[in-house]
Amino acid sequence: MLIAHRGFAGDNAENTLGAFRAAARTAAMIELDVRRCGSGEVVVFHDAELDRLTDRRGTVAETSYDVLTDCDVLGSGEGVPLLADVFEAVSATVGVNVELKTVDVAAAAAEIAEAAPHDVLVSSFRPEALRVVDARSDLPLAFLFLTTVDDPVEQALSLDCDALHPPKGLVNADLVETAHGRGLDVNVWPVKTAAEASRLAAVGVDGVIADHDDVLG
Repeated sequence: MLIAHRGFAGDNAENTLGAFRAAARTAAMIELDVRRCGSGEVVVFHDAELDRLTDRRGTVAETSYDVLTDCDVLGSGEGVPLLADVFEAVSATVGVNVELKTVDVAAAAAEIAEAAPHDVLVSSFRPEALRVVDARSDLPLAFLFLTTVDDPVEQALSLDCDALHPPKGLVNADLVETAHGRGLDVNVWPVKTAAEASRLAAVGVDGVIADHDDVLG
């Protein structure tokens, strides 16, 4: 399965509505990041700080939505969108992987996602965020990790997850076989080239969370 990392961040201005609309033409699922902004809304943005990705400074957590929507994300002319706006912008035939960047956004993001007609997968590095969603909804969950962790399959199962999202450098056939044997899908990130995708397909992964739309050929 081809999953568009931040709306194919290597091809488009990441986490913008334009990126998601473009990605939806080729991807089976789009992946995005959510946070709470200063006025309380659930917005789609990767970083805690604004300066790397926009023409503004400050933190998302301290900036109101009316300012965020007026930002220019990576020179695209687009502002920071609401999570609800992404569901409206993208066909319900395309899945949405909602990554929770903070614990405080978990409950609100789950409520928005449950109301959407899309297939939704909620992922996070933060176990407590996944626990919040698990307690409040029936949404499928994915345990996301960046560096080596002790027994990631068991950690995912302890969080009632349906999928494991490991970084590409830690993926091998043994991990995939173990995860599959315990009923977990394996979606790998961030995939940047066709060669990487080919290697991962050879070890049996279920999905590639990719920066470009052509990694599967």
